Amino acid sequence: MLNLPLKNLFVAMKKMIIASTSTLHGGSYLDYLLSTLAIHFKECTEILFIPYARPGGISHDDYTSNVKSAFAKINKAVKGLHEFDNPTEAIQKSQGIFTGGGNTFLLVTQLYQNKVMEVLTKVIENGTPYLGSSAGSNITGLTMQTTNDMPIIYPPSFKTLGLIPFNLNPHYLDADLQSKHMGETRETRIKEFHAFNDTPVLGLREGSWLEVAGDKIILKGSLTARLFNQNKTPEELAPETDLAFLGK
Repeated sequence: MLNLPLKNLFVAMKKMIIASTSTLHGGSYLDYLLSTLAIHFKECTEILFIPYARPGGISHDDYTSNVKSAFAKINKAVKGLHEFDNPTEAIQKSQGIFTGGGNTFLLVTQLYQNKVMEVLTKVIENGTPYLGSSAGSNITGLTMQTTNDMPIIYPPSFKTLGLIPFNLNPHYLDADLQSKHMGETRETRIKEFHAFNDTPVLGLREGSWLEVAGDKIILKGSLTARLFNQNKTPEELAPETDLAFLGK
């Protein structure tokens, strides 16, 4: 047997929880995921929180405070990325990372402005545990072009982390046939995207998440997810489906 250094025997593996939402109807922030997160972040004592998406225009400090309260329930400390003078170094040294929901256009803009999009990709690929919810999940896909958010600011690029081989549509809603609302459905919006793009899109319903471990991308939760491919009939994927086939 070769006497290789231990570092050469270690193979880095992506470890991600990609959630449609942070909060279920009637629940508290992250409550439905806390048991999963306790395992996901078991080696971490402190989580680095990226508050750039600022839901409802909340301040970075207030947003981070909300996250601290949630993670305290599983005995994890939290520090906001905005608290560091050098955000690149903070990401490189982080034990675990959480990017919260809000506006994806704002999130992506600030990731580029602070020059951390590339380093964020690298540390996650090298095994730093990552949690995203809503906008923080959108950025794990190839682009942010299937977000539901209002374009309140113009990002330098729509390209995002590319950690999964498809795009997401978090908070996916099925058409309500009883509704008198005449606006476009989510399915219609995704068809519009596929008129110009061939990237697969996964409609992730509330209470569902993806658990990524290395090359595996497993659908978790009790609901199916709706998969859209260009020029194909949408299909429903059952919980525990591995979506890694979309990258082959």
